Amino acid sequence: MTERVVLAYSGGLDTSVAIGWIAEETGAEVIAVAGDVGQNGEDLDVIRERALACGAVDAVVADIRDEFANEYCLPALQANALYMDRYPLVSALSRPAIVKHLVTAARYHGATTVAHGCTGKGNDQVRFEVGIGALAPELKVLAPVRDSGMTRDKAIAFAAEKGLPIDVTKKSPYSIDQNVWGRAVETGFLEDIWNGPIEDVYDYTENPATPREADEVVISFAKGVPVAIDGRPVTVLQAIEQLNLRAGAQGVGRLDMVEDRLIGIKSREVYEAPGAIALITAHQELENVTVERDLARFKRGVEQRWTELVYDGLWFSPLKRALDEFLASSQEHVSGDIRMTLHAGRAVVTGRRSESSLYDFNLATYDAGDTFDQSLAKGFVELHGLPSKVAAVRDARVAGGPRG
Repeated sequence: MTERVVLAYSGGLDTSVAIGWIAEETGAEVIAVAGDVGQNGEDLDVIRERALACGAVDAVVADIRDEFANEYCLPALQANALYMDRYPLVSALSRPAIVKHLVTAARYHGATTVAHGCTGKGNDQVRFEVGIGALAPELKVLAPVRDSGMTRDKAIAFAAEKGLPIDVTKKSPYSIDQNVWGRAVETGFLEDIWNGPIEDVYDYTENPATPREADEVVISFAKGVPVAIDGRPVTVLQAIEQLNLRAGAQGVGRLDMVEDRLIGIKSREVYEAPGAIALITAHQELENVTVERDLARFKRGVEQRWTELVYDGLWFSPLKRALDEFLASSQEHVSGDIRMTLHAGRAVVTGRRSESSLYDFNLATYDAGDTFDQSLAKGFVELHGLPSKVAAVRDARVAGGPRG
C-alpha cells in the first residue's frame, strides 16, 4: 500500500510546490488540508482545485471560522491573553485549530506522516509538531522547507519545471499570516528595527491619525462570552468580525514590537488586531466590575502562564487543560455591558453595568449616603501592617546590637 502524507496547505508557493516535492522525495501520495480561519484569502474551492492540479490525490478544505472563534479565540478572550502584555496570539491560536484537522484527516486517509511548510527559525514548527505529537504520537512529521533544503529559489524553479498553476512573479516584501483574530506582518525592511512601519504594511486598520468622528459601541457579555453588539445578538465570530470593521476603521489594534520567540531569538513583528484588542479591553473592564479581588489577582498570574503555554505551542498540554478549567470557572459572573469609544487608535471604556456587579455605590461614595464604617479602618490598618512593623523592630535591634 502506498504511503500517504497529509500536508498543511495554504495555497501559496511553498506548500503548492511541497505537494510534488514530497511525492518525488518519498514516493508517497499527498493529501492537502486547508482551513478557513477567517484569513479573507482565496475561495476554498479555488484552493482545493489548485492542490489537486499540483498533484495532491485529495484535498480537504474546511470552513472552520466558527469553530476557531468559539474554541480558540473565546478562551483567549476569557484569559485576556496578551503575550508580553501586548500580542493577542494571532498565529498561535490558529495553529492548534489546524493541527486538529490535520490529525483527523491523517487518521481518515490512513496517512503515516503529516507535513508542514514552516522554516526552522519560527514558532510555528513547534506549534505544529508538538500539537501533532500530543494528539497523535504515532504520526511522523515532515518539514520540507526546514529539513530538505527547499529554498524559495528552488521552489520557484520546481514550479516552473513542473508547470504548476501558481503565480510566482508577485513577491511581497513581507511575510504575512492572518485570521479573524488578527494579522501578523514581518520580514522585509521591518527586520531593521529602527525602520518605522509604513501605511502599506496595514490592511485591517485605517490610519489612526486621520481625523474622523469617534464611534461609540456597547458590548454585552454573558458569562464571559460576547453575545451582543449595541443590543443586537451576535455569535462570537460575528462579534470579532464586526469589531474588526468598527475598531479597525478607527485605527485600533496596531502593535509594533520586538518579541521573544520560543526558539530563543528576538523578532520584530507588526500586528493588527482591532477586534481582539477591543474585546479584550471590554472584557478586562467587565471583570474589574464583577470578579472578586483575590480571584482577580490569582487569575492574572494564570492568564500570563496560559498565554505563554499557547504561544509556546502547548495548547494540548495537561497544564493548559487544567488552566482552562480554572479560567472557565472564573467567568461565572462576568456578565453585563461595557460602553467604549473607538477613536484615534484607542478603545476607551466609558461605561459599565452588570447585575453581577461588586461595585457598591454606597460603600464607594464620599458623599451623603456613605455606608462604609470608617471606625473599622484603624484596627485593620494596624493589623495589616503588623508583620512589617515587627520586622522593622527586629531589623533595628539586630543592626544596633554588639559587633564582634
